[in-house]
Amino acid sequence: MKLRPVLLVLVLLSGFYYLTTRGAAHHPWLRWAAPPATDGIAHIDSTSGPLGTFQLTEAAAAPAYDAEEQENIAVYKKALPSVVNITSTAVEFDFFNRPVPQQGQGSGFILDKQGHILTNNHVINNAQHVEVTLADKHQYKAQVVGIDPGHDLALLLVNAPNLTPATLAQSNGLVVGQRVYAIGNPFGLSGTMTRGIISAIRSIRGEGGNPIEDAIQTDAAVNPGNSGGPLLNSRGEVIGITTLIASGGANQSAGIGFAIPINTAKAVLDDFAKYGRVRRPSLDIVTFPIGPDVADQIGLAADYGILIERVLPGGAAEKAGLHGGTQRVYQGNTPVMLGGDLIVGIDGQEITNPQDLSAALNSHRAGDTVELTIFRGRRQLNIKVVLSDAKASAGEQA
Repeated sequence: MKLRPVLLVLVLLSGFYYLTTRGAAHHPWLRWAAPPATDGIAHIDSTSGPLGTFQLTEAAAAPAYDAEEQENIAVYKKALPSVVNITSTAVEFDFFNRPVPQQGQGSGFILDKQGHILTNNHVINNAQHVEVTLADKHQYKAQVVGIDPGHDLALLLVNAPNLTPATLAQSNGLVVGQRVYAIGNPFGLSGTMTRGIISAIRSIRGEGGNPIEDAIQTDAAVNPGNSGGPLLNSRGEVIGITTLIASGGANQSAGIGFAIPINTAKAVLDDFAKYGRVRRPSLDIVTFPIGPDVADQIGLAADYGILIERVLPGGAAEKAGLHGGTQRVYQGNTPVMLGGDLIVGIDGQEITNPQDLSAALNSHRAGDTVELTIFRGRRQLNIKVVLSDAKASAGEQA
């Protein structure tokens, strides 16, 4: 009689062992729920089926995002509703003169609730049809209302409700090492965000060889389709317009991308609003950059600056009495006109190369008066010039 309780306990333990091991393998419907996990502690979750039993280590409830992740998420949520995808369609003709539609893709961002959108000019260049897709996937036909090939910028207009304008920051005062974000449509993958830093602030040549002063270089991944999209600071504010990449011929990101500073775009937009086009300031001269070696060879008074080869008839320089060259020589295979004035400063700012000259001019408007510091032979002069309106760029005209 005393053995019966012992035998009963043994039978119960044997049954429990069978059900929790072999029984689960033969009966897939059997699954033992894991006990609730303690916060922050992983637990083992067993699941069984025809292939056997799997024991998976399950994380506890997801912890809160760290500060860096919170910043990334905040930038994306703030900026994404303002970013658009742009599809441009141009018609080309094949060998048999048959029309063949060609499509291109890029990005842009909303400026105001009236539907103005900023992008790169090369995104919509020569397009017969431009379509904009908003972050909510609604598509609208876009009208091109302004272009500035010199700065590679274009202004579009769409008729759409409930638009979310981007917040524009200032691009002066940016520093190398500052964190930046790019959002756009790389390879047609809409709503893609990448992150990096400002790698440098430098002058470069953009589409068509036009200079981009104070371009923002970044290692944030920028690929075909990002063109025209915003480059953002850590507050989700636009500091630049993504425009080109240095890809080494691979046509994809190599860690070197460039953006047009937003302050340049603001000046262009101001001209669009006031005049309906961009009024680029010009001296109406054709120039040749001077370095120490060239200066020694031709006996100039300074070993740096911009030599005036030719003064355009009726232009700002001619009206101010500036002189062009009178003697043709060759620098290698390049003809150069010597004897003209050598520009070494504008408004007290030293001019050592074409980038300095372009930057000085871009900080002014057509109609502004500037004071040039020049050498005419060995004589240093200060001459005031009223900048003209460069309706069309021509060669090296400044």
